[in-house]
Amino acid sequence: MRFFEDIVVGQRRELGSFTFTAELIKKFAAQFDPQRFHLDEEAGRQSLFGGLAASGWHVGSVCMKLLVADGQRQAREAADRGEEVAAWGPSPGFRDLRWVRPVLAGDTISYASEVESMRTSDSRPQWGILQARNTGTNQRGELVFSLLATAFVPRRNVNPEPPPL
Repeated sequence: MRFFEDIVVGQRRELGSFTFTAELIKKFAAQFDPQRFHLDEEAGRQSLFGGLAASGWHVGSVCMKLLVADGQRQAREAADRGEEVAAWGPSPGFRDLRWVRPVLAGDTISYASEVESMRTSDSRPQWGILQARNTGTNQRGELVFSLLATAFVPRRNVNPEPPPL
């Protein structure tokens, strides 16, 4: 993983792609979002989606999986080069979640993350706060998923100020 100083606004990471099969859509839905249009092809065809549709939570979960895998890959590569690996902090959340178009059985979604803003934390100067737009695009180039994620990113060689006496 990278340090705050190694990142710039506009930087984009291609995270990989995932094909949503009918089997995977139904398995996820049965456990986490058991609505009929996620569980049954005919119900999906009769719905506004026009086919068996993946749960939006499934689409978002795959994005998270690919984000973590990409971060782990970056950390391995940095360690292999003998560089210090940045350990990112938690995420205080996300906003602007949009399921723009349905993801249907057979769709392959390509995910990306682009840095939209960065600032140092006022209360924790050893951390930066990064906001990135995470997106998913189908095989036709259509945006299907978008959210604005926030993450705490460590700053390089910054010591917190001692508390006042």
